[in-house]
Amino acid sequence: MAENFVAEIPEIGRQRFRENVDSVTLTSASEIRAAAEEIHKIAQSYGFRIAVSADISSKAHLVDADGNLINKDVFGWVAEGERWWEDTRLALSSPLPRACRYESEPIWCNAEGFHGHWPNEYLDKIDLKDFYAQGATSKSAMLIPVHLPFGQIAAVSFSPMESDLSDLSEPYRLYSDFLGIVTRRFVTGYVLAMREKHRMPANCILSKREAECLHWAAIGKTDKEISMILSLSHATIRYHVNRAGQKLNSVNRGQTIFKAGQLGYLGATD
Repeated sequence: MAENFVAEIPEIGRQRFRENVDSVTLTSASEIRAAAEEIHKIAQSYGFRIAVSADISSKAHLVDADGNLINKDVFGWVAEGERWWEDTRLALSSPLPRACRYESEPIWCNAEGFHGHWPNEYLDKIDLKDFYAQGATSKSAMLIPVHLPFGQIAAVSFSPMESDLSDLSEPYRLYSDFLGIVTRRFVTGYVLAMREKHRMPANCILSKREAECLHWAAIGKTDKEISMILSLSHATIRYHVNRAGQKLNSVNRGQTIFKAGQLGYLGATD
């Protein structure tokens, strides 16, 4: 079925898609500027202005190999009231990066709330009326969350150049999947190119029992409580937790749980 689907796409469409994806692909810091310029052009061709936060937990700016600010120098957020990148508390104060913690697929938003392919009760509880009433740069935006390895989350917004446009339902239907693909390719390349240290031991494999113990520890259970749940001795639980900590190169129990969560060993916790 996939082969038939691809065959039905006109050759010129497939070629343009491939060219766009390749143009935002980067493998080194020296390629950041060119890739940023390309994704900027793509956004503009669809009637949008792009803004990128590669890590919503970090104050670090999106920069090229020479330290120039991409959001300022390439994406053009320089006018009065547009320099959002100067706010180091943005990820804590703005509802847009906050929404990226609760969603992994493209969504769009306006003063009425967030809109996507399916309901999301977490996003429904985020009130956007004040955000748009207090001077947002446009009346709507398309938002691409990028969930990266080790728990890192990037937030990328596409604001319509027609700033009074408040309904993005049709552009979202037509363009969100494609914009999601090129966005993830650009952000992933940027993060890898700028990574300065290894965050985890390579090829770390936890046993089923180690993961079980850490899962229960992550939701607040003590070693004694975990031993009762798993019908194991208190000492055995401590052994598995400590063994997992050694594998993860952790300095204490809390860091062991944190790292296991970053690697996806804990699943969704209550």
